[in-house]
Amino acid sequence: MSELLESKEQLIGYFESGAKPRDRWRVGSEYEKIVVSADDGRALPFSGSGGVEEIMRRLLDRYGYEPEEENGRLLALRGDGRSITVEPGGQIELSGDQCETIHDAHLEFTAHIEELLTVAEDFDVTLLGLGMQPVSRITEIELLPKARYHIMYPYMQRRGHLGQRMMKQTAGVQSNLDYSDEADAMRKLRVSMGIVPLVYAIFANSPLSDGTLNGYQSYRGHIWTDTDPDRCGILEFVLRDDSSFEAYADWALDVPMYFIIRDHSYIDCTRRGRITFREYMRSGFSGQQATIDDWGNHLTTLFPEVRLKKYIEIRTPDSQPPALMLSLPALLKGLLYDNDCLDAAWDIVKRWSFPERKTLADDACKFGLGARAGRTAFRDLALELLNIASQGLVRQHKLNERGDDESVHLLRLLDQVRSGHTQADLVIERWKGRWNYDVHRMVECCSYQAEASCF
Repeated sequence: MSELLESKEQLIGYFESGAKPRDRWRVGSEYEKIVVSADDGRALPFSGSGGVEEIMRRLLDRYGYEPEEENGRLLALRGDGRSITVEPGGQIELSGDQCETIHDAHLEFTAHIEELLTVAEDFDVTLLGLGMQPVSRITEIELLPKARYHIMYPYMQRRGHLGQRMMKQTAGVQSNLDYSDEADAMRKLRVSMGIVPLVYAIFANSPLSDGTLNGYQSYRGHIWTDTDPDRCGILEFVLRDDSSFEAYADWALDVPMYFIIRDHSYIDCTRRGRITFREYMRSGFSGQQATIDDWGNHLTTLFPEVRLKKYIEIRTPDSQPPALMLSLPALLKGLLYDNDCLDAAWDIVKRWSFPERKTLADDACKFGLGARAGRTAFRDLALELLNIASQGLVRQHKLNERGDDESVHLLRLLDQVRSGHTQADLVIERWKGRWNYDVHRMVECCSYQAEASCF
């Protein structure tokens, strides 16, 4: 039985228990990929012949993972500190190991993609380097047969207009970083939350949905603004100098719960109105009393742009083409694991008011690097941010077998930002131009198997 919760101090202690000395800091990354029919770009069903579950079983049989099932359905694979899971709309995610360097993360990601593409050759499927399913509508996408998603999905419709799109159609890349104590955690959380508009602009890569241009560079980012106001967005209190673990706990306490897990079964908390975790701690629910495991599970159902658990999760960017997937962990390791770089990154964004930050994030989703903060183009701010991160990685001096430091993983992104283009810009230009609105050509050129000449 997990420890019963009796005080807020236990919740704060949960965050305190995540603190690590600097020599144990690592970077973990999570990469979601859009899996589609190679013929027409439509989402694969999870079930049936040639579906995502069959792909997972082929990975299991060929590479020796440990299966994780729910009601007889294969939903995840575990092995060597990493896991392969399936998101609500059939997106395949690698949750990587805690890596000491970005070089290690690169090797891990490359091995994963080689496995996945090898299995994909047995099916008529491909992976797309996009942040959103470009063709299938949500009514055409099977919802993963996982209990938590069947609780979340109808609730999403009650809390916003786009949450079901978020679940079924979108794909992101996320990085998880460590902290040494409360002050270090809140400083990193503040800077990561502060740069959200720039991160949306830099990684904008979801301009196609429902078979056409959607009017955004990061439609995925726009979707998050209309998913659930209780648990999403930029958190104002995190940006204050005096923010704390207690402030984050107070916010999380007042977010309504989705479910409680007991004996691997889900108790739905959404059917009797909205019960917050604070109310659950005080009065219980459905005969259950709050435990520290419930707190940990509840924290995984909160979706701010940057999330605090026993580490810091940066969740903003759209998924990328494979050559750019490591750019996010590289950017964040360079910024957050060097004190001077943390200060320099904050200096770029610290003058924005909270209403300005929300407006700038919206503009970044709409216009990418073409957005402006006053008279300053986002392209220039983004380039400054990337140069700061590169300097941080150079100073950290973690070398691969060729003698390259980790800043090598930012070179392609730096070139792209210098040009003033996002991945979304490239997709939009080619959709209207050489692809001539041809879905088959788009799939061919956005696939992980594509030749570099397509872009």
